[in-house]
Amino acid sequence: MKNPKLGAHISASGGLGKSIQRAEEVGAECIQIFAGSPRRYEVASIGEKEKNYFQGELQEKRIYPVYIHASYLLNLASENRYIKERSLESVKESLKLCSFLGLQGVVYHPGSPKGGDKNMAIEREIECIKKILKETPEDAILVIENTAGEKKIGTNPKEVGYIFKEVRSSRLKVCIDTAHSLESGNIKEFKDEQIKQWMNDWNNEVGLENISLFHINYSQTKAESRHDRHANLGEGYIGLSGLKNLMRNKNASRFPWIIEVPGFDGKGPDKKNLDILKEMRESL
Repeated sequence: MKNPKLGAHISASGGLGKSIQRAEEVGAECIQIFAGSPRRYEVASIGEKEKNYFQGELQEKRIYPVYIHASYLLNLASENRYIKERSLESVKESLKLCSFLGLQGVVYHPGSPKGGDKNMAIEREIECIKKILKETPEDAILVIENTAGEKKIGTNPKEVGYIFKEVRSSRLKVCIDTAHSLESGNIKEFKDEQIKQWMNDWNNEVGLENISLFHINYSQTKAESRHDRHANLGEGYIGLSGLKNLMRNKNASRFPWIIEVPGFDGKGPDKKNLDILKEMRESL
């Protein structure tokens, strides 16, 4: 199989077995699932029987790697003690589930100062990550995702790199989102030289060996908009030529690519979006 491996965020509604069926329907080679409702702190409870079936299906269908995406409610950087503690416990439970299922990591969005001091918020984030990693299984990987800059921290390689270096753990990795990168202004156009510089920035701040995956999304809004709005491939900004340039970059194509798009039918990541990537991969 050529690089990159191509996959999608898949709904696990109705049970983990359903996510395998949906992954097959869209042709996903790797997947990401939620640990529970993305709008709740609570994480799903999975029994041994469901786990064994899920692991067997993943192996049989050769779907790998598999990531959990943590709740959208998380804010480890919050000044509000209740929100910070609920967020902390939610990430811990997600990592425990990740270990139980034998998956490759938990992707989460770093928090926000919510109008407070950003530097202090970053320090709270670091403190929470250290506590989380200390109190969760050693084989569970936490993956920090860059953000679009909509009142968030972690909006650029330097901020993510600072957190990464302060935590100093082999269990902390990085996910790069293309839409967030455009929206935050980290990269303004997906042209060869800009992609090369962008990847060099990530390499300098966190090291390519510490990147786990890419989220491949188009943006509904222009570069530096600071608004997190995903679009289907070929719609909105970045452009198919830009995506092809990214796929030609050896540093970017070495990682799994997972789409988180609205879907052409509005029902989430679909076969049509993945087929665009597969046809592009075959044409290289």
